[in-house]
Amino acid sequence: MTNKQKTPGMATRAIHAGERRKPPQGIPISTPIYSSATFLYDQLETVDEIFAGTRPGFTYSRHENPTAGALETAVAALEETEVAVAAGSGMAALHLALLAAEVGAGSRILAARDIYGVTYKLLLEVFGRLGVETRFADFHDVGELGRQLAEFRPQVALLESISNPLLRVADLPRIAEQARSVGARLVVDNTFATPVLLRPAAWGADLVVHSATKYFGGHGDLIGGLVLGGEEYRQPLRLFAKIVGPVLGPFEAWLALRGLKTLPLRMERHCANARRVADWLADHPRIARVHYPGRADHPDAVLARRLFPPDMFGGLVTFEIRDAGRDQVFRFVNSLKLCLKATSLGDVQTLVLYPAISSHRDLGPALRQRLGIGDNLLRLSVGIEDADDIIADLAQALG
Repeated sequence: MTNKQKTPGMATRAIHAGERRKPPQGIPISTPIYSSATFLYDQLETVDEIFAGTRPGFTYSRHENPTAGALETAVAALEETEVAVAAGSGMAALHLALLAAEVGAGSRILAARDIYGVTYKLLLEVFGRLGVETRFADFHDVGELGRQLAEFRPQVALLESISNPLLRVADLPRIAEQARSVGARLVVDNTFATPVLLRPAAWGADLVVHSATKYFGGHGDLIGGLVLGGEEYRQPLRLFAKIVGPVLGPFEAWLALRGLKTLPLRMERHCANARRVADWLADHPRIARVHYPGRADHPDAVLARRLFPPDMFGGLVTFEIRDAGRDQVFRFVNSLKLCLKATSLGDVQTLVLYPAISSHRDLGPALRQRLGIGDNLLRLSVGIEDADDIIADLAQALG
């Protein structure tokens, strides 16, 4: 009995029993959720090689994680870029993109005037405190943009492929050429368009950003982001991701990876429904104006037809209720039954957002008015329900 191996204690068995089993011989058809902070190898030499970058592998999930890596590979394939890095949110991804573009003290950023309200705050209140100067311009005015680029000589030009919330479409081929002429790197937030409608890197963008929370996930159950670019951005993006640590958790990465599988199908339905809703709203006497790139009265209708696939103009519709103030807008939104009063977009369900109190609240009333974001303006993220049901809900609320 003295030679018999001692049975480990209860606490030891509870911790180690069943763990670190060899992977199965079969390849799972769906990427597993690798919810492990760190990874084990038989020899320390292997760990040394992975840290040195001379051998592929995973050591610590703040650096890289297999589930997040699968998502990165998938999104890079859709956007047709060499590199993708996942982050904990779209704003974290944008922060990484600007760091990878070597934005720092003394740098200058020329940003589109009609960007997301929180992007304003990132540029002015975060990067501004670090010594970065930001100027805003109308990227849809060829002359103004050319003058601002030539005068300001920015290191980065930043815009959205489809703007929030007025849905202006960026002329990426022209803007990329103008940015290159002064040596500016072009960073494009492509969240609203998704790679189904537009792939900015193909038109000259240096870095592309997505909020995976939106159409990639598609079901309102995750927060995440991605930044994509060419091979020259692999090292800086990985470096800053490791140091700053905006890691995307493996469960969120798995949800986004699952959502991607139906992204093309969902976008077809989003676009078809949005077109029907936009046309219906435009004919309603209570509606003063509809903003939708697929309509002939949109200022970028011709450009949208040139850049986007046939009959696909996005799943967002922005509209203005005639002569309405905040009280009337609140009454309309509170009367909706199917359309959900929620702050996001890109979900399978239809969501309605009031920019004046949410996405663009911090800009202040005067700046919102100058940007065309009045107190009567609402943004509708059209879901994939039956279009007739969405329209019926809008009709009863307007009534």
